[in-house]
Order: sequence, then C-alpha cells, then structure tokens
Amino acid sequence: MQYIILIYGDEKAYAAAPKAAIEQMHAAHMQYGKEMTEKKVMVGGSQLAPTSSATTLRLAAGKVVATDGPFAETKEQLGGYYLIECANLDEALKWAGRCPSIQGGTIELRPLIKHSM
Repeated sequence: MQYIILIYGDEKAYAAAPKAAIEQMHAAHMQYGKEMTEKKVMVGGSQLAPTSSATTLRLAAGKVVATDGPFAETKEQLGGYYLIECANLDEALKWAGRCPSIQGGTIELRPLIKHSM
C-alpha cells in the first residue's frame, strides 16, 4: 500500500536557521531517503518551494479564480513529502517516525486511495 509522508514546519524559522543547521538537516534527509531507497520503500518525494510561490484556486460565481500565495496563514506550512510503499500501516509509521523533520515540525502520514481508471 502507498502512503504519503507530509512534512510540516515553520518556513520563517527554517529561513532564519544557521547555515550549519540547514546543512545538517539536508544531510539527514539525504540519508533518510537513501535508506528508504535501499529498502525499496521510497517511491518518490521532494522539497516544496516556499508558500509565497503558491497559487490558490477557488471557484467563485462558477469561475475559477487564482490568487497568489497560500490558502491560509498557519503556524506550520507543508514543506515537502515522501511517497512510500509499505506492507502495512505499522511499517509506514516506523518510516514516518524516522523522518528528520519530526525534530522541529509535524509529520502527517496518509494512505493513498487507489482508483482504477
């Protein structure tokens, strides 16, 4: 079954962090991704650009309206994800719990729903 590990954190704190701390977190994520790849768990993943680069779409009076920026201001923003394939929820929870960003943010684990097309 496939799961997505969503990584939430404070963009402002990340931007203000010392270069050494950023490099250390980056190295930890590279190692984490390498381990998941070696175990054939990782399907994909990526860091996301800052929310300031986002475009939010809404339907207003039957028309799609695009607005620059995120939908809502929150303490934590979605900063990246890993797409993993695991035998069950217990295995997925173990991998999600090892995500380096859990040290300063929130990790959300969600199963993907498979639809046949």
